[in-house]
Amino acid sequence: MCTSCKKPYYITTAIAYTSGKPHIGNTYEIILADSIARYKREQGFDVRFQTGTDEHGQKIELKAAEAGVSPKEFVDGVAGQIKEIWDRMNTSYDKFIRTTDADHEAQIQKVFKKLYDQGDIYKGCYEGLYCTPCESFWTQSQAVDGKCPDCGRPVEPAKEDAYFFRMSKYAQRLIDHINAHPEFIQPVSRKNEMMNNFLLPGLQDLCVSRTSFKWGIPVDFDPKHVVYVWLDALTNYITGLGYDCGGSHGELFGKYWPADLHLIGKDIIRFHTIYWPIFLMALDLPLPKQIFGHPWLLQGDGKMSKSKGNVLYADTLADFFGVDAVRYFVLHEMPFENDGVITWELMVERMNSDLANILGNLVNRTISMSNKYFGGEVADKGAAEEVDADLKAAVLEAVKKVDGKMEKLRVADAITEIFGIFRRSNKYIDETTPWALAKDEAKRDRLATVLYNLTEAIVIGASLLHSFMPETSEKILRQLNTQKRPLDRMEQFGLYPSGSHVTEKPEILFARMDIKEVLEKVEKIQADGAEKSQGQKDGGAAAAHASGNSSQDGASGSGSARDGMAGSASSQDGTTGGSGQDDTSGHVIDLEAKPEITYDDFAKLQFQVGEIIACEAVPKSKKLLCSQVKVGSQVRQILSGIKAHYSPEEMVGKKVMVVTNLKPAKLAGMMSEGMLLCAEDMDGNLALMKPEKDMPAGAEIC
Repeated sequence: MCTSCKKPYYITTAIAYTSGKPHIGNTYEIILADSIARYKREQGFDVRFQTGTDEHGQKIELKAAEAGVSPKEFVDGVAGQIKEIWDRMNTSYDKFIRTTDADHEAQIQKVFKKLYDQGDIYKGCYEGLYCTPCESFWTQSQAVDGKCPDCGRPVEPAKEDAYFFRMSKYAQRLIDHINAHPEFIQPVSRKNEMMNNFLLPGLQDLCVSRTSFKWGIPVDFDPKHVVYVWLDALTNYITGLGYDCGGSHGELFGKYWPADLHLIGKDIIRFHTIYWPIFLMALDLPLPKQIFGHPWLLQGDGKMSKSKGNVLYADTLADFFGVDAVRYFVLHEMPFENDGVITWELMVERMNSDLANILGNLVNRTISMSNKYFGGEVADKGAAEEVDADLKAAVLEAVKKVDGKMEKLRVADAITEIFGIFRRSNKYIDETTPWALAKDEAKRDRLATVLYNLTEAIVIGASLLHSFMPETSEKILRQLNTQKRPLDRMEQFGLYPSGSHVTEKPEILFARMDIKEVLEKVEKIQADGAEKSQGQKDGGAAAAHASGNSSQDGASGSGSARDGMAGSASSQDGTTGGSGQDDTSGHVIDLEAKPEITYDDFAKLQFQVGEIIACEAVPKSKKLLCSQVKVGSQVRQILSGIKAHYSPEEMVGKKVMVVTNLKPAKLAGMMSEGMLLCAEDMDGNLALMKPEKDMPAGAEIC
């Protein structure tokens, strides 16, 4: 479809404040917006996706002075850093606006003058309380125990000449609009908060200029004043489209305004649902169609804050887990209305269970079986059974559910539905047992049909996944030698071209991780960051600018308490392993001899080195662990009764001895395709048998 024929869709994020490096909670918003923008493009919309930076204000002026640089030099550095992280997260924005852009600043001056000339702005004197970090004014009654009601920090008395906006003039009109458009503020809880706490009690006039600092856009007819941050920052949503206060708007403004969605954090919902709509009413412009105030991403037990020192950064997480794993985590873990939580431990858990096991292992096994049994060819032989219909129905129903969830901006739920396709596909493998079908030549067509159905399910799931994990989606589809399936072609199961060939060597999409190793690396990074930060503090004013980011990086060491706890757990794991070794020293065990066998009997057994790449507890069993074991180019599922001796996390990454030609058996409803060899002492303690030296997975044990 040509671009001019598509329906326009304009989505924005809040612009990031350039006081310092954005943490993962800030970064969540751009990833969330990107997933929505990408999905809208899949639906056929002509999407305009805007983000950027908010660069004026007293806080910036103070930070620049501390760093010994000009405010412009300071924001140039931070804005570049923000853009770099947005790009690192593979976000597909169309416009990155900065409020220091010359065209934006010129329009703000025009807007201020227009509103003054028409009587919406008047000059007065402000006297009350001011919170510098939030850049917000408060009355004595609004302050909570002498502190800012938003951030809880101390407020300072302030008195200065200022210009004010007559908010009350438009308050009832805004109330009427909200009542007539229930979708305007989402979720509903945010709407109720704004109505009950601010609009219905009555609005006070809003201070829109300052004289106590200089870093802002000057009021051109009264240059002692600079335009206050909210009138400056909020207007980016229209200046970025080429809005002109004189009426000579650019083409983009006519095409994309009003915005379809302003995506913002819940902490700035008041500014976007009260101040911004009223500014637009005063400018005689249509209001945005919807404002969504998303919840916060918390670290451990509180809101991430640079001042609290409990900050995680997206680039650090991406270095550990990869970009798509970070995207998956922040999107999947954030509920629709309630705050989400991020920890290193939870990231590793999701990496191992959802990404490595459910998704990565499914793709690897399917491609490996297609290569092993059919030389890589995937063909639908029409040998259908009842279980196939259930798989197809589940996949097609998931497509509909994803679309419904995205229409309601329930992104986490949409991702859950997509992974439901992968979970159902894994269950389909257990139900159809391809390895058993492969042993019967008469069932060769059935085996081919099973592998075709698996491949088709993965193609649909991977295509849906593209909006959320684009690189992973492309890797999967490339290995299956196909293209992304358009949304409008997902109503039918079976469009993967029969007779296609998959890649010969499947790529490991996500490698399992050892939580102990991750936490050890985190501790070292934090220690290095703290040392670097201290060195910069000792280096004077020039170094202070650099340490503005380094100290924030060090703040992510707030996980130190958690990491220390995790380290304690790690030492317990180590102690368990140590006690198993100590129990054997100085002791021997005599076993009752079994009947002698010949070499020919022994030669029937095949022993190989296997690498455990995934492991999880079997829900229906108190004893069993289910391991995904890489043996050569294959991945086998092996169930072992060792849950009392090893945790799933301990298993991952181990090189073990495997009996690989044992007849598959069903245990606790799951298939086991081999046996892990263990030693057992007199007390029943088990220890996995491991090669003395590092050997490749698949090496023969002879």
